[in-house]
Amino acid sequence: MIEKDMSIPIKKNSNILYLGAASGTTASHISDIIEEGRVFAVDISPRAVQELIKLSKVRSNMVPILADATRPISYKAVVESVDVIYQDVAHADQAKIALVNAKEFLKDDGFVIMQIKARSIDSTLNPSLVYKMQLNKLENEFTILNKQILKPFYKDHLALIAKWRKSH
Repeated sequence: MIEKDMSIPIKKNSNILYLGAASGTTASHISDIIEEGRVFAVDISPRAVQELIKLSKVRSNMVPILADATRPISYKAVVESVDVIYQDVAHADQAKIALVNAKEFLKDDGFVIMQIKARSIDSTLNPSLVYKMQLNKLENEFTILNKQILKPFYKDHLALIAKWRKSH
């Protein structure tokens, strides 16, 4: 995203909900940036969360959480209100995951940073159509600030940054 000159809305005191943190490479970079905030690093894989636990021993602002990003109720007791949701999940319902987590955790003036992975959503459709369908699902609740196809870095991925328009 930085290579594509996308302005990332993460500040040193931001609280971040990272969905799909995997083994924590990007979460570690975010941990370095935020200094005073926290990274709530959610992943469904026990092996990945073991790596996150190791990282959290040297990164006190990282909170590893073994959970399914489609079920925010399962980690509601651990996650605080957040400034940014960083979503990097490979799932067919990526827009829905962003929406349910935003409704549960995102502050009124918060942001979502997403990697829309077209092949994880529908490998039979043209990626452009998949991006459009996901964006249509998000546009009622978010203002899309920036979107970039991540070629040549990632195949069939669209990065987006959006601002929450809380409707309730």
